[in-house]
Amino acid sequence: MVSIRWCIEHKDGIRILQPNANMSDSYLKMAEESIGVLKNIGGSKIWTATTSYYIFYYSLYSLMLRLGIKCEIHSCSLEFMRSFLGEFYSAKDMEMIEKAFKARTDLQYYANRPVDEKVIEEIKAYCKDFYVRTKDIIIKITEQQINSIRKKLIEQKA
Repeated sequence: MVSIRWCIEHKDGIRILQPNANMSDSYLKMAEESIGVLKNIGGSKIWTATTSYYIFYYSLYSLMLRLGIKCEIHSCSLEFMRSFLGEFYSAKDMEMIEKAFKARTDLQYYANRPVDEKVIEEIKAYCKDFYVRTKDIIIKITEQQINSIRKKLIEQKA
């Protein structure tokens, strides 16, 4: 497990930049496209898990870019979600994105680690809800909320 401090200090970790609605929209479109692809994957465990995870991740990263947060390390993005977005995401949301991350990692990088078919089906079903929830957050988030999150992150750097 990574820490926010480590993620801030790492060169590819968490960075504060200007909020970018255009890039945010681009990542939402990538999530939407992945939802379309998910329908056509069939019985492939590896591609179902990978595509489901990226629906979660593109959705989350879309929100992060809307906030003006960039991060190239997935585990740091997930730690940012846990540490700063609890007001917007439920414990179930966080649990499911973690399950998706683990399933994708296990299937892509560790051929000898089995992943339960029920877990794959669960993340496949839930990733679409996560996308919708994130899209709703992006629409409803206020500048005051954005500034508050950014301020808390800046305080972590000090």
